[in-house]
Order: sequence, then structure tokens, then C-alpha cells
Amino acid sequence: MEKVSPECPYPGCFFCVMKEGNPNKRRSSILKFFRELPSQDDDGQVLPISGLWNTAMAHPNDPEFIELGIFECMAALIWKGLKNRRWLSHDQNIYIPYYAAHIIGSYTMNMEEFAETAVHAGVIPPLVELLRGRLTWVEQRVAVRALGHLATYATTFPAIATHGEILELSIQLAMSSLEIVYSHFYQYVDRRLGYHCDLLTRGMGGVEMESRKAEEWASQLQCWSLQLINCFAFKPEFLPTMCKPDFLTKLPGMWGGLVNENSPAGIGLLRTICHHKLGRGPVANCPGIIEALCNIARSSDDWQYMAIDCLLWLLQDPSTCHKVIDKAVPALVDLSEISTLGDHKKLGDSIVNVLQECIQSQGTGRNSVSSRAKDQIEEVLNSRQRLKWEKSMPKEDLHIKQAAALVVKLEGNSLFSAGNISGAAAKYSEALSLCPMRSKKEKVVLYSNRAQCHLLLQQPLAAISDATRALCLHNPINRHAKSLWRRAQAYDMLGLAKESLLDAILFINECSQSNDPDLSLRQNKVPDYAERLVKKQMRAAWLFRDAAMKHGGVRGKDASGDMYGQETDDSEWETASESDMENDARDEMGGEDCDWKNDEERKDRYDKHSMKGIMNQYVN
Repeated sequence: MEKVSPECPYPGCFFCVMKEGNPNKRRSSILKFFRELPSQDDDGQVLPISGLWNTAMAHPNDPEFIELGIFECMAALIWKGLKNRRWLSHDQNIYIPYYAAHIIGSYTMNMEEFAETAVHAGVIPPLVELLRGRLTWVEQRVAVRALGHLATYATTFPAIATHGEILELSIQLAMSSLEIVYSHFYQYVDRRLGYHCDLLTRGMGGVEMESRKAEEWASQLQCWSLQLINCFAFKPEFLPTMCKPDFLTKLPGMWGGLVNENSPAGIGLLRTICHHKLGRGPVANCPGIIEALCNIARSSDDWQYMAIDCLLWLLQDPSTCHKVIDKAVPALVDLSEISTLGDHKKLGDSIVNVLQECIQSQGTGRNSVSSRAKDQIEEVLNSRQRLKWEKSMPKEDLHIKQAAALVVKLEGNSLFSAGNISGAAAKYSEALSLCPMRSKKEKVVLYSNRAQCHLLLQQPLAAISDATRALCLHNPINRHAKSLWRRAQAYDMLGLAKESLLDAILFINECSQSNDPDLSLRQNKVPDYAERLVKKQMRAAWLFRDAAMKHGGVRGKDASGDMYGQETDDSEWETASESDMENDARDEMGGEDCDWKNDEERKDRYDKHSMKGIMNQYVN
């Protein structure tokens, strides 16, 4: 390639070529560059490749480089790095396979015709080699991303599917990606590869930044693996390969931490699997999956609707209904009064219709509905019938019922204040039976009050049920602060860190946005104990927690400052006293709908040495 700029000391400089004003000359020079680059061994090759990477990231829909042969060039460079380790270790060539695979992924991200060109250029075989782990996990990350894009298009998926090992490799990578990144990079600070650190932080990091980015990239590696598997899951012939118990049971926990909020992760793949009859059977045979789906369905998870969909499809299938009904019905009953959840309109009606079908289609023997599940379903159906009756009742009668419910609720508040928690819970139940169905605000308070009673009685499952019902009735859904906080505590009691964390974060968000005048005058609207619960659950839900337990923790003196990587002795964690929790409950028992008016007083009442609290240990 001829020198273009007289000021540039490098003959054939790619950046000088890009400045060429003559379009025809520019195109021919770029074409020649792409053809010759893989066979050259000159120093400084990584510079134009990184420039191409920046261009691909900024302009992924620009066809110029596609037409001039960039895919053939990138595929050849990956092969060169795989086959010629001497070249790979020279200068900064170690970066080139990573950038080359990233460029392929960026240009195939949006345009199906670009993906077709890439397949014809032979990019799949070298990407598969990277997926196998022939280099390192950072190249696996960009390879699975690129292959995932190619698998999303109808015209290029067959080319991916013909490489049967891609699905198996993706499944293994989804299950092991967090452990790979932890043990190969995060754990031993002194052994981190320099080019990995540079790629993660663009050379502007430090140990803490490297660790944070490693968590982000590890979750991306897992989520992109799941997205690639998801493309196969739409084809029934591939379901037997992925419907193995050891993989399926891990899917509900593959949520990618807090850095991939736009990815459906493991629950999204489960939803795709459950959409087909061939997938529902293996899922129904794993009780742990059904329990996890129920927990996600009754949570403030962004993917809540996906878990609900799975449960409904499993109940509608006669071959799986009897296997899941006893676990699924309690969760769905709690969700039966949801109105709209995201784009899902009248979701509660859909739930009730499916539950009614379960009753109507019940058989005998092994396919029969248990008496408990039947009673719960009939309770929901009776509530719907009661709502219809109330529509024809005179308004005066409804006011009388509402007043009676208020009287009973106040009796419950008095019993609670006197320490009779069981009696208070019974009164709130009585008030719920009297309260008109359309009086949703009153029902939210009653369910939330009863949830607090269940917490103090050490009944977390019942507390989750009532808090969920309150959150479903509230407008907007999942935004009633006190119910979020109570369900967060109940999930904490059961050791369900992720569900507790999501509720606690949403609770803090509601506190920070509160219009309560007492709160608006304070600098910090967030209760300290809520922050402590979030810190505790972030430790418990830490992305690398299982890998750290398996491999013995973070090694290296420079990692000691990393909050997530360190184990903390339980004795350092603080709890709230039971009296403090009762005072918290009394704030709502008067029927007020504003939150945390007496927060400063409650803060002063904290008893650091009391271990009798309803919450488990919170980190300082």
C-alpha cells in the first residue's frame, strides 16, 4: 500500500488511507489493506485493528468495510493468532484476536445482510475455536457475543446449528463462566494478565476497577451464552440437549448480578423452554425450579412476568399440571389481583382463568388437585364472585361494610399494641373478610399489617404471601414501601438473598421519592437499617460468591479493599431489636399511608446487642 500523507513516517498507514480524498483510490487502498494484513508481520498491527474496532462500535450499520472484506480479514487474523503463537506473543498482537472477534460481533449485531456476508466469509470456525477456550475467557466473551448475533437471524442460524458443538459449548460456558473468570482473573491479583487488565479498563484502572469490570464482563459472558442457547431453544430438536437437570436447575440463579438489567438471563431461557411441550416435562420434573419460579413470580424482579408465564403454561399442560400445582397455586393465588404488569394487561384475569381451568379439568388419582390447592383456588373464585355481587349492592350497604371493617381493624391495632400479635392477625383477617373488594387501599393496609404480624410470629412464608397481595393491589404495582420492606425481611429469613435485595432496593427507591413532608426536610430519607440490609444481601448475592467458596476466597494483598470479595464475621453484623420492629409496625397500624414519620425516633431505639430481631444480621 502506497504512502498517502507525506507527514506520516509509516508506509501504507491505514489511518492515512482513511484520509484519502479520492473515493475510488480510498476504496482500493482499503481493499488491499484487508487482503494483505493477515500475511504481514510488521509491528504496530494492533493500532489499525483497534481503530477498526472503534469504527465498528460507533457505526455498526455502515456497509463500507463489509463490502471491502473486513470479515475475511478478521477471520484470518483470528486463525493466525490460534496457529502462530510466536506472532501472537510479539509486540501487542495478543490483543488482535479479541478485537477481531469484537468487530465481527459489532457488524453483525443489527444487520442480517451483514451476518450473511460474515458467514460466507468463514467467520464461524475461528469463532468456535475461541468459544472452546483456545485462548482465554476474554476472547470467549466476544466470540459468544458474535455467535449469538449470527444465531438470531433465520438465514444464518442454520450455519450455526450445523456446528453441533456450539450448543454444548455454550451450555458449559453458561454454567462455568463465573468460576472461570473468578479463578482465572479475579482471585489472584498478582497473576492477572496485563492485557486482560488493559482491555477491561482501557489502561485507566487499578485493582478495584479491574475487579468491578471483571464482575461485569463475567455476567456478560454468562448472559450472552444464555442468549445464544436461547436461539437454539426455539427449535424443538435442540431441547433434549439443554433440558438436562444439572443445567435446568441452575437457570433460575443465572441472573447476572445488577449489571445486565436488560438481559432476560436464565429465567428468559426457562420461559422459552416452557413455551414448548418438550421443554415443560423436564422443567416440571425439577421441584427446585418450580419453587424458584414461584419466588421470582412473587418478587419485584423485572422478569417477574416471565416466571408467571412459565407457571401458567405448566398448569395448562395436562401432562405437567399435577406435578406443579401444589407449589404453583399458592404463588398464583397471591398474584391473582394484579391488574397490569408492564405490557401484560389484565394479568390477574389470566391467572384466575387458568386456576379455574385446573379445577374444572381435575381428574382422579395422580392427576387430581389436592384439597389444599382446591381450597385456595375456590377462595379466589369466591372473591371474584363477591366482587360481582358488590357491584349490585346499594352504596349504603358498602359503606356499612367498610365501616365495620375499619372497626375490626382498629381492634386489631389495639391487640397489636398490647402485644397480642396472634389476636391482631386474626382481627386483620376478619377485617379483610368484611372489607369491600373494591376498597383496594384499605385492603393494602390490612394485608400489610397482617404481613407484619406474620414476621413477628416467625412465619416468613405467610408474610411473603400477604405482602405480595398488598403489592399487587397497590397502584402502582410493587410500589408500597412498607410491604416491600416486610417482604424483604421475610425473604431474608428464608435466605433468599436476591429476592430480598430487589425488594430492599425498591423500598429505598420509594423512600427517596417520598412526598412525605417530614422526609422532604431531611437530607437522608433512607433508613439506615435498609442500607444495611442491602449491603448484607449484596454480599450474599455476590456474583462470584459460589466460586469464591469453592476456590477459597480472593488472594492477594491488593484485593483487601474490595467490599464484595471479603468474608465478614457474623459478629460484626447488627440486628434490629424486636421492639424496634414492633414500633415500625405501629406506624402503619393507625391506617396512615405515609411512611417512616418516626424514623429518627426508631433510629435512636436501635439495640445493637439484641439478637431477637425479626431481621437477620445486617452488615455495618
